[in-house]
Order: sequence, then C-alpha cells, then structure tokens
Amino acid sequence: MNINPLDFVKNLQQMQDQMKDVQDKLKDLKAEGSAGGELVRVVINGKMEIEDIKIDPIAVDPRDVPMLEALILSAIEGATGAIKEKIQREVSTDTLSQLFSGMNT
Repeated sequence: MNINPLDFVKNLQQMQDQMKDVQDKLKDLKAEGSAGGELVRVVINGKMEIEDIKIDPIAVDPRDVPMLEALILSAIEGATGAIKEKIQREVSTDTLSQLFSGMNT
C-alpha cells in the first residue's frame, strides 16, 4: 500500500480542523447539576470546565460546612454526568467517522 506523503499531510490537516470544530462544539455544550432541592446549582461545559456555581444563601450555615460541601460535590457530580451524556449524543460515531474519513482517500 503506497501512501502519498502529501495526501497524508492534507488529510492530517483536515483531521486537525475537524478536531478543532469538535472542541469548539464541546465548549458550547452546557449542563447543569443541582443538589438539595436546587440549593446548590453548578453549570459545566463540554470541556469539563465548571462555568458557574450558585448557592442559595439558606444553604450557608457556618455551623454545618460539611453539608454545604456535600451539596456542592453532589451538584458537580450531577452536572458532570449530564454533560457526559450530552457529549455522547453530540460527538457520535458519525462525528468520529468524519474525522477519519479523510484517511481512506
């Protein structure tokens, strides 16, 4: 099997462009997780970056910091699970096959 080096570089460049598109798409995906009846809410993006945390003042009890910590952790876990599901739907095998389609030429 002969592979033209110029075709390989061209295909590699296309793959890099497509990967950048996927990464940009992931940055735009958002999911929210909450805990304690929405006392704590967390928003995370598709790159697994926490973008926002909202804490209802009623949840802030200086005598029970461990409870607040547990609520925050639970909200983060919920947001993380939700964004993973969105990523699986958005970045499907179709997207992956597009990334590698150039390699078949």
